[in-house]
Amino acid sequence: MNVHRFQHDIGGRPYQIEVTPVGTKWRAQLRRMAGMPTALMPFYGATPEEAADLLTRWLVLAHSRQTSQTGRPAGPTGHDLVAGPPPVR
Repeated sequence: MNVHRFQHDIGGRPYQIEVTPVGTKWRAQLRRMAGMPTALMPFYGATPEEAADLLTRWLVLAHSRQTSQTGRPAGPTGHDLVAGPPPVR
């Protein structure tokens, strides 16, 4: 199976994303690891990078909402919270 893997640090936490082909699309989901919940819906894109980017953006949004609800400053949004280079298009 053709699997693409991406890793991003979002809000100080490492996230590993696996992207696999499904028909003519690509499905991105968090890599299943011991002790880590996996109840997150997958994201689909036309390319592995697009699918991973959609999931990454959702994680950034979820993290920024979480930090704003706890009273801590949410800080920048978008890819500013993601360590590493932006996805290649």
